[in-house]
Amino acid sequence: MGKRWGTRLVACTAIALLSTSAIAVTYVYVSAAEEGDIGMYRLQADGSLQPGPRFKADKLVMPMTVSRDNRWLLAAVRSKPYLAYTYSIHRASGALQLVSTGPLAESFPYISFDRTGRWLFGASYGANLVSVNPIGADGRVGQPLQVIPTGRNAHAIHSDRTNRFVFVPHLGTDQVFQFVFDESTGRLSANTPPVLQLKTGTGPRHFVFSNDNRFVYLLNELTAAVTTLALDAKSGLLTEVSSTSSLPPGTKLQPGAPRLPGDAPRDRSNDIWASDLHLTRDGRFLYTAERTGSTINTLAVDAASGKLTYVASTPTEAQPRGFRVDPSGRFMVVSGEKSDTISSYAIDSASGALKLIGKYPTGKGANWVEIVAFD
Repeated sequence: MGKRWGTRLVACTAIALLSTSAIAVTYVYVSAAEEGDIGMYRLQADGSLQPGPRFKADKLVMPMTVSRDNRWLLAAVRSKPYLAYTYSIHRASGALQLVSTGPLAESFPYISFDRTGRWLFGASYGANLVSVNPIGADGRVGQPLQVIPTGRNAHAIHSDRTNRFVFVPHLGTDQVFQFVFDESTGRLSANTPPVLQLKTGTGPRHFVFSNDNRFVYLLNELTAAVTTLALDAKSGLLTEVSSTSSLPPGTKLQPGAPRLPGDAPRDRSNDIWASDLHLTRDGRFLYTAERTGSTINTLAVDAASGKLTYVASTPTEAQPRGFRVDPSGRFMVVSGEKSDTISSYAIDSASGALKLIGKYPTGKGANWVEIVAFD
């Protein structure tokens, strides 16, 4: 009896240590546009954050992306000269080491790796284009291989889970551009048809793929609705399935309008201004951020149909621009462009409810969140 109990105790201790270890080597990175740097935090087992060092980039550092093997973090600077900063990620400490800077074709609000890690996609809102840069084995970003003019206000770019198809929402034309991608050459070519047209005035912005690659969930900036799109595995074409508001019923916010440099001043204090969305690891809950009301909004996902159901809204950091669910699916970290702090939340696995764990200091213009976990 004593021997069996001892064996069970050792086994339980080992499991606990493994669980703690998995959390203990999880790092959060937050770009601060006005500071021109990237802050690092260590995610603790209870979901709290331990602030760490800050790493220099340049003013208006905004979007970031991490390679699938967690070797490289790339950050795009949106001031001239437009550059991609490549950092290596130290597994034991989470520290970033600047490897190089590489040229970008334009100011990019969104960058992403393809699934091989050999190519960097970029979407330019102001220049109405997308591009592809090669990435060397050492993480260095080379000269743009391809620059493609598109519709107005390209706002995000991702390859699907097969790496065969690439999609780009365009806020200004209410379209999603559909590309075929050749991972051997890094080149994009238009699919047939080349675009999916959505309802006028929706403002498609960011999107995520379902875990099984059957659906694309597309956040519309000007309405805060999430459009479910079915992805045809053979053709790589999208078809609209449904649309669900991520705001509470009866919200007083009104549909917004595109915000462009040089626009005449007008009262936007009541405009919907959605910013970002992410799925939990199990795919059961989808979260969106809305900047005017400073909320994170929870939607339940029907995995079979792809349809969404509004669940709740949670007050968060002022003007939330970026957030992320950690790889375990247990925690969320939210940044706010007009906040001096970032927030950490626990995610209830049954209901999707968010519980605030704590707030932690950050740089001015906190913009983008990436979370990296090492086993």
